[in-house]
Amino acid sequence: MAKIIIIDDEASILELMSKFIRSLGHEVIACQTGVGGIAAVRETKPEVVIVDLHIGDINGLEIIKLCRAEIPDAAVIMVTGHGTVETAVEAMRLGAYDYLTKPFELPDLKRTIQAALGKKGAAIPAISAMADAPIPASSKLIGKSAVITRILSIVNRVADSDSTVLLEGEFGVGKHMIARALHEASRRSNAPFKDLQCSALPEELLEAELFGHGNPQSSLFARAFGGTVHLAEIHQMPMRIQAQLNSFLDQALSGPRGFNGTGMNFRLVTSSTEPLEEATREGKFREDLYYKISVVPMMVPPLRERREDIPLLVEHFLREQALRAGTGVMKKMEAYASEFLEKYSWPGNISELRNTVERACAMAEGDHIHPTDLPGKVTQKVEAPLDPANAGGATQRLPIGTTLDDFIRGQEKLFINETLKYNNGSREKTASMLGVSIATLYRKMELNVERRTTT
Repeated sequence: MAKIIIIDDEASILELMSKFIRSLGHEVIACQTGVGGIAAVRETKPEVVIVDLHIGDINGLEIIKLCRAEIPDAAVIMVTGHGTVETAVEAMRLGAYDYLTKPFELPDLKRTIQAALGKKGAAIPAISAMADAPIPASSKLIGKSAVITRILSIVNRVADSDSTVLLEGEFGVGKHMIARALHEASRRSNAPFKDLQCSALPEELLEAELFGHGNPQSSLFARAFGGTVHLAEIHQMPMRIQAQLNSFLDQALSGPRGFNGTGMNFRLVTSSTEPLEEATREGKFREDLYYKISVVPMMVPPLRERREDIPLLVEHFLREQALRAGTGVMKKMEAYASEFLEKYSWPGNISELRNTVERACAMAEGDHIHPTDLPGKVTQKVEAPLDPANAGGATQRLPIGTTLDDFIRGQEKLFINETLKYNNGSREKTASMLGVSIATLYRKMELNVERRTTT
């Protein structure tokens, strides 16, 4: 059992972390202010300090400095939002052991604490000891489509291999979830899973985060010892850093299970929203690095190409929202609302679907979600057959959610414009063909009769 201090001014997050860490068997002191946290640190001399970057009364970086000065043996874990990664890297330079970006998952918190305590001599499961552990089924990949079934099959086949994996696909298709599924299905699942967006940091900070701040043991790869490193958006990595990573991998991945004399032991997964093979041909990505990171390539298709997965994903996100709300009541998606979700093209893929379900849960007045609770962009892009008797024929897009008057006015303008084109722009011929006066034609075109010119 270790003494752990948590400093966070958000009461709900403070309570959640406190309960979870106590359930792991540790002694927890929860502080909602920086002043209270400093007093607790000085009084109890904890093994681990978890501190939010932004506390109302004190900057979290100041607490890191104090810990380094007064209790240098304590491991400090910084908690930060997605938009403050640069400051998190600064925290590492000041001596923080690691950082977590919000929103993080509780298993990530557990692994980070275990690793921090292991730094102080506590036991961490070795890779060899985990070799015979059962492979857990991942709850991250949800779907029944043929493509998801195939991806799950590949994940299960390569999980315990240390071959590098390259995931390619559009933004929001679930590449991060597949990377985590690979980690969770492997013998490395009890070790850290480290995720880094290569596009989130300036070149100098990215270099420091990857390879250490003058100390190799502070590098991302060292902090993921025994676990998995996921480098997202690797296509945006600068060429200079690509060269460094290529040289680093030559050494780090040369021995068994990626281990060499420097103590590096990790599995590398990368992902990209752009085709890397094409980028190598265009000279935007190093060819030798591409071959190193793409031993097992996987293409993740967009959600519009696997619509049969949408109902299962929606159910999962509804359950997720019920757990967050703490009510235990899961809202139900009304059948017609489900039709809208299944017909929408989802340019933002799974990420957009999750946000849509969250919004719908917030907007719904009761326990059922209706089409009116969905965003207009979802309900106003419905394809319907031009001939109801011929469901497989031509379709038209209906702007569901607009008034009948607005719809009729829009259709009227469309018809007038097409007739004008047919008559080579002659308004007189168009009015005659439509059976209306020229004044009526001008009114419907929202033009003044006085502005008319002879054609």
